[in-house]
Order: sequence, then C-alpha cells, then structure tokens
Amino acid sequence: MQKTVLDPCSGSRMWWLDKAHPSAVYGDIRNETITVTDRTHKSDGTRTVKIEPDTLMDFRELPFADNTFNVVAFDPPHLERAGPKSWLAAKYGKLGNDWREDLNKGFNECLRVLKPGGTLVFKWNETQIKLKEILPLCPVKPLFGQVSGRSGLTHFLVFMKP
Repeated sequence: MQKTVLDPCSGSRMWWLDKAHPSAVYGDIRNETITVTDRTHKSDGTRTVKIEPDTLMDFRELPFADNTFNVVAFDPPHLERAGPKSWLAAKYGKLGNDWREDLNKGFNECLRVLKPGGTLVFKWNETQIKLKEILPLCPVKPLFGQVSGRSGLTHFLVFMKP
C-alpha cells in the first residue's frame, strides 16, 4: 500500500486509533524507551513510554519530496518548561528555546510535503503556550477545529494546502 499519510512527530502514536496503519509513515526525532518515576501509576511507581518511529526525522526538515502526502498529522511537542525526569516531557517531548522558529519551520515543512488540496491536521495543548501564539506561525489559516480535553485546553485544527 502506498504511504499517503505522514505523522512527523508520532511519539508513542497516542492519537492514532490504528497505531500501525499501512498508509502512514510514523516519524519522530526520538527512538527510545523511557521509564520515569510516577507514584500515581503503577505499583512500582514508574511509567514507561516507547517512541518507535518507522523513520527518524526532524519535523523542521522533512526527508520527503514536495507534494508527497495527502494528509499530514502534526502533533509537535507543546511543553516549553518540563523537568529532566518529567513524565510529560518523556511522553510528549519538549520544545527548544527557539520554539517559535521551530514551529514555523514545522508548519512550512508539513505544508511543503502535502499535495495541493491536502489536509494538515494539527493538535495543540495550550497548558503552557496559548494557541493564539501558535496560529501566526502557520502560513495558512485553519478551516475549522475542535477543543477537547478535561480542561478544554487541547485543540484539533484542520488546514488545507492551497
């Protein structure tokens, strides 16, 4: 089956219903298993997350030709501050000091590898950085979106490449 969907920040594939969908390329900058202390979870006080991408990649410089994919699922790290042993940092990754530039590059790369008329699905949690700071980093405006999560802080937005 042809790979028509790209997830360049797949992490542990949390938002995928089929974590091995044959049409998808799962990418991430990390390939690791991380166990951190968390007294609220297992009886041994740890949690483990496995990041196992099909391909190692950096969302700021994707290793694909222009106009390759029909759909890109973009769920970049959204934490600016997190401790070195943080469960959230292990699970979601952490943004660098140049996060605005990084996310701008990520949006541009996601759009570059999309076919014209292709769909970019973007997920953002605004616990630390508000969505209104993120939207100007994308060169196209979202078509529509949905807010979810217990606190209403997770946004799913859909963009279309012109």
